[in-house]
Amino acid sequence: MIDCHHYQKGDCRSCQWLEMPYEQQLAKKEEHLKQQLAKLDCDDLIWHPPFYSSESAFRNKAKMVVSGAVERPILGILQDPNDPQSAVDLCDCPLYPQRFAELFPILKDFIGRAGLVPYNVAKQKGELKYILLTENQHTKKLMLRFVLRSETKLPLIQREFAGLLEKLPQLEVVSVNIQPQHAAILEGEKEIFLTDQHTLSESFNGIPLFIRPQGFFQTNPLVAQGLYATAQDWVQYLPITKLWDLFCGVGGFGLHCAKALQDKHQQEVELTGIEISQSAIQAATQSAQVLGLKNVKFQSLDAANFALTQDKNKPDLVIVNPPRRGIGKELAEFLNEMQPNFILYSSCNTVSMGKDLQHLTNYKLTQIQLFDMFPHTARTEAVVKLTKRDEPLKIVKFEHLEEERKAEAFAKGKKRGRRPQKYGKY
Repeated sequence: MIDCHHYQKGDCRSCQWLEMPYEQQLAKKEEHLKQQLAKLDCDDLIWHPPFYSSESAFRNKAKMVVSGAVERPILGILQDPNDPQSAVDLCDCPLYPQRFAELFPILKDFIGRAGLVPYNVAKQKGELKYILLTENQHTKKLMLRFVLRSETKLPLIQREFAGLLEKLPQLEVVSVNIQPQHAAILEGEKEIFLTDQHTLSESFNGIPLFIRPQGFFQTNPLVAQGLYATAQDWVQYLPITKLWDLFCGVGGFGLHCAKALQDKHQQEVELTGIEISQSAIQAATQSAQVLGLKNVKFQSLDAANFALTQDKNKPDLVIVNPPRRGIGKELAEFLNEMQPNFILYSSCNTVSMGKDLQHLTNYKLTQIQLFDMFPHTARTEAVVKLTKRDEPLKIVKFEHLEEERKAEAFAKGKKRGRRPQKYGKY
């Protein structure tokens, strides 16, 4: 168990499983995942060992509610939004890198210098609601966002900004987000940049990715890299020249798979990525340009509506990475009828995933793996590969049978050197 005095005192119970040994946490998550698949045909399912997370300092992002007084701000949580006395300072939270603890005092000082009065939920007064901090895992460059109720304090922020950059030269992207509503909404539509640069660069497995304000990005880089690498491993030997990435976000899955397929087969791969967030689409498009992928189109559309209107040029592979609600019955049944050769389903809510998979009756589950994106919580993340039932799994032929066997084993296996298990055999 990691040492957290906030948990021990009962001030913060966000990590509800913190007292549970880590191996036991993973066992419970695997058992939960098995339960969601209980109604499905799992005879051919290969169950890969879970992908472990670091138990502490694994987050690349801090989302801090700002409370207290302007001269003594508190960055953390409000146990009771209507009780200012319930504020808990989480600047030393063990889930953040140690570097963050060194940054927060500088930000608190800046809050005082700029007169950013913390927002009082009970009184509906004040300006500063949240501070959002994101770090590049490699360069340690930072994106910092101040969420304010209005633009009233913007001149004071601009006045003190040069001093903040001097103290924190690793700041690469800094912005002010305006969220005027008295509601538990993290951010508003208006983003005011204080820096010329508007994106924080990142790199997973050699794939350049870009983090934009208001765009979703994984908060556990180590596990996210493992997730994308697994997707690459599972598809790179398959006969795929066209793929869709639905709910694509910043393009992590689609770009990883398209690059791996293109490198393996030495032919261009057509990638279509669909995501409702315009900010995420801009980031994904930027990544594709840096990679030099030509036959790639990212569009800001509703993923389900896009898919349901397509009747030509069906893809070989469809990747879905939906929000917690899942893809829904209508889209699942559409994919079942359209019958791409392969489906890769990544889920942050295995309950909705289990329901969606029941509608994909033309597919068999072939590979699955749990990724512990959120240690010390009950949240379970998994990715599963599905293959069309009337078409056997195809592996690219090699000159020698031994090379073909090794390729197939690599496609089905796990890099950790542990033999995969058949589902249900423990």
